[in-house]
Amino acid sequence: MGNSNEKVLDQTVISVIAEVMTIEPSEIKNMTYLKKGMTNDSFKFEVKDKSYIIRIPGAGTDKLISRSNEYDVYEVLKGKKISDNVVYISNESGIKITEFWETARVSDPFDQNDVQRCMKKLREFHNSNLKVAHTFNPFEEIEFYESLRQGKPSVFENYVEVKKNVLSLEKLVNQLPKNFVLAHIDSVSDNFLFLEDDVFVIDWEYAAMQDPHFDVGMFAIYSMYNREQTDYLIDSYFAGECAEETRIKIYCYIAIGGLLWSNWCEYKSALGVDFGEYALKQFDYAKEYYSIVVDELLPKTNLTLE
Repeated sequence: MGNSNEKVLDQTVISVIAEVMTIEPSEIKNMTYLKKGMTNDSFKFEVKDKSYIIRIPGAGTDKLISRSNEYDVYEVLKGKKISDNVVYISNESGIKITEFWETARVSDPFDQNDVQRCMKKLREFHNSNLKVAHTFNPFEEIEFYESLRQGKPSVFENYVEVKKNVLSLEKLVNQLPKNFVLAHIDSVSDNFLFLEDDVFVIDWEYAAMQDPHFDVGMFAIYSMYNREQTDYLIDSYFAGECAEETRIKIYCYIAIGGLLWSNWCEYKSALGVDFGEYALKQFDYAKEYYSIVVDELLPKTNLTLE
């Protein structure tokens, strides 16, 4: 059964490539399965001695991603030297073909020099004043991902209480200064490609208008950072000049993002894709950083949860 599915998938991939690149299927060489990502499958192939990657959206992705929104983001990024080079993207199926850079490497979230380069690139991108028509509201997304369980209780212990706590942070976040820009949202370290002296950011499926500091928090929780590593990340983004209220806001985003992505993991788990420790860690962030904000940091400020 598995083999027949693979053949069907391969034929789909090959026919799309041939049509997009106006070539015969026989001209597609060295098709290899590159990786199974959290959201998509990727294949590497060659045409006329040049390498490309084709992305095929994975199980349940149609419920999680707006392909027309993603298409709009790539339109805005065109020619800005921020993203990788997109050869083709469908605003319906989500199939995407990009150039493959042989000498590129992903960033290492535990190398401080890499972290500084990533944050410098992220800040430059945030300051580039790019805009799209859609926004990303993490509180709405939490409710949406939860709804995909169709009333089934969460697998996480004390979920109802943790959710109530995290949602109470919305009023706090709304008291703090925000300037909405095009944000990446999925700012995992693997989405930062180092090519010679340049840094490029890839995989813009979730990108939307949002507080840029949300991206900093997401980089931390995707890397499964401890608090010390998180503070180093924040200091790298702000070149050591992060206001205490902004740090609190980012800590709130870490708690909110933890609850959000633990729900995302629950949905994917129901489809047979299990993230194990990653899912548990995300839920832990929701609990831990709510506590850091409310019990430790808030009493030192004039801010409230009311």
